Formats: sequence, C-alpha cells, structure tokens
Amino acid sequence: MRILVVIRHVPDSRAAVTVLPDGSGVEHKGLKFVCNPFDEFAVEQATRLKESRSDIDEIVVACVGPAEAEPSIRAALAIGGDRAVHIRSDDSMPAHDDLAAARALSLWMQGNSDVQFDLILCGKQAIDTDVCDFGPAFAEYLDLPHVGAIVGFELSDDGQQVTVRRRVGGAEEVVAMGLPCLATCDRGLNEPRNTPLPKVMQARKKPLESVRAGDIAGLSDWKAGTAFVQLSPPAEKEPCTVIEGEPEEMARELVRVLREEAKVI
Repeated sequence: MRILVVIRHVPDSRAAVTVLPDGSGVEHKGLKFVCNPFDEFAVEQATRLKESRSDIDEIVVACVGPAEAEPSIRAALAIGGDRAVHIRSDDSMPAHDDLAAARALSLWMQGNSDVQFDLILCGKQAIDTDVCDFGPAFAEYLDLPHVGAIVGFELSDDGQQVTVRRRVGGAEEVVAMGLPCLATCDRGLNEPRNTPLPKVMQARKKPLESVRAGDIAGLSDWKAGTAFVQLSPPAEKEPCTVIEGEPEEMARELVRVLREEAKVI
C-alpha cells in the first residue's frame, strides 16, 4: 500500500501578511513560510499508519508551490515521509490557485502510469487563503471517493476500507469508503509530533523529485479557460467604540448608539 500526502507552503500564521500593490500575490520579502498546519495532521496520520502496520510500503509527500517550498517539504519528510515530489508553480500556474494546483498534480499522476496510490491525505484547508477546495477538487480530477474534515480514521485489517469520523452540526458522522480514496484532515485527528534533530537531518537526504508545472502535459490546455484576477487584503474595520460608566449608564448609551448612530434598532 502506498500513501500520498499533499502539503502546502503557507505563510506562518503569526506573520504579518501584505498583498503586493498590483494584487498579483503576497509580498514574500521577510515573510516566514511553514508547512500548512492542517497538512501536518495528514502527514502524522500517514506516519502512524506506517508505524503500526506492515502493509504500508511508502509515504510520498507532494507539494505544488514555488521553488522556496522545499523547507516545508523537508519538514513533512522529517515527520515520516519517505520521498517527495515538488511541482514548482510558475507563470503557467499561480501558486495560490488551489484548483490549478489540484489539476496540475492530477495531470502529473495521470501522466505517470507507475504513480498509483491507495490512500491520499491532505489538510482540510489552507490557512493563507482559508479555502477548502484543493482536496475535493483533486479527488474529483482523479475520480476518487472522498470525505472532508475527518477527526477519526481507521483502516481495516485487510487494507481494503477506511472508516472515518467527521463533525457535523454538533454530532459526528461516520463514513466508510473503499480504497483508493481521499480524505482531508481536521484539527482533532491527532497531535503532530515534534521532530528531533536526527530526523530533520535525515530528511535532507531523502529523495525529492522536482517538476516544473509548465512541463506537465495538458495543464496549459486546461488553463486556457481560466483566469486569475487578483488578490486583495480584507477591508479595514472601523475602530470600536468603548462605552464606559455604570452598568445602567452604559446600557442607555448603548441603546442610543444603536438607535441613532448605527440605526439598527
């Protein structure tokens, strides 16, 4: 059995992110990037499976992103990946376009008949664009069953079926799927390990295949019908109004503001 884990190279959630003046992307200068935290749940889950079973042959880490994404790929390899493939985004495919990334990776797999996986795991969403469309789009391009935002995972003893749990409206939904299939991982599935220095050093020597997105057959034809417009930062929020005084005074003032200024009552 072979497992593919797809990761994304994203800005650190603690970093101050700014959009380029022309809206073509994010300003990378001085910005720290990391492996997408939700994708770390996927790498950890794949690693635990391999550690607990004898039928997992290898874990392959895949990333569609800029040339600078290698540190994030190596971080995933340090957790437990055996080898990696890096599809380098270029002018033929913007790095922040999840649908294009899903199409690029699916076309690369379809163009390599020896690249077959029984299970594909990735994060529920990317923390930079806050979208959840990569996993479902990738599964659809590959014509695979998929389920999103899992918080529980079990692989049958015969390795033919997975049973996953996901949160839905204050309850949990249990879904069973035959392999091959895809699942996106949510917070609560596991706790990613802290990788010791020896594992980090070993990850630097693991195989990493690099492929330019523009060299993937069929991607340019698919992209002909799509167009990236621009990124834009969220609108600045107006400053908050702080009401002070005794509780009764604050209540009266709040009602006045809501009625006369905000005009919502």
